[in-house]
Amino acid sequence: MLFDDLAPEPRSVAPGVVHLPHYLSVADQCAMAAKCIELGSSQAGFYTPIVRGGHPMSVRMLCLGRHWNARTYTYEDHRSDIDGLPVPELPSDMAALASRIAKDGGFAVTPDLCIVNWYTESSRMGLHQDKDESSHSLTEGLPVISISIGDTALFLFGGLRRRDPIEKIPLHSGDAFVFGGPARLRYHGVSRIMPGTAPSGFPFEGRLNLTFRKF
Repeated sequence: MLFDDLAPEPRSVAPGVVHLPHYLSVADQCAMAAKCIELGSSQAGFYTPIVRGGHPMSVRMLCLGRHWNARTYTYEDHRSDIDGLPVPELPSDMAALASRIAKDGGFAVTPDLCIVNWYTESSRMGLHQDKDESSHSLTEGLPVISISIGDTALFLFGGLRRRDPIEKIPLHSGDAFVFGGPARLRYHGVSRIMPGTAPSGFPFEGRLNLTFRKF
């Protein structure tokens, strides 16, 4: 994996929160997108999660390493809420990339799961906390590592309470974002996808967001 040597310096957003703009070169973004699409075209590939109450999410999802059950908000080895299929493995090169990003953000971790969300122009993600990982992972503040590929997203990053002020951060294609430690349970979401903002020549439309965690 080649990294963009001309990328801007990491930006500290808050204690435990680092934005790494243009972390991946365009060529590596294309390669990662192609890999996700290939993995997502398998039998246990992309699907539309159905959350509690029976409502579909506006993104398509691919889980690697562990499956996130949208009905129970738990992780499991099989997609019991979808089709019962075993979860595809998390490729070692993807885990290694996430570990390097975490290190550049000030954390030491080897993720064992990745959730890939495929956004379209109309997709959104409401404010939420990532709190379904193990108690050890949460207590230790092991980070969430995010990679954005494709159209720019307006990322919402709040505090530890839903009513806390929210910062709006544009995440461009190739950006990485890391939050852990005291910020591990901060609320976050996506309010908008900006169509037509991806670099030309990408093998898909919309935005792929890869989020890595250690269960």
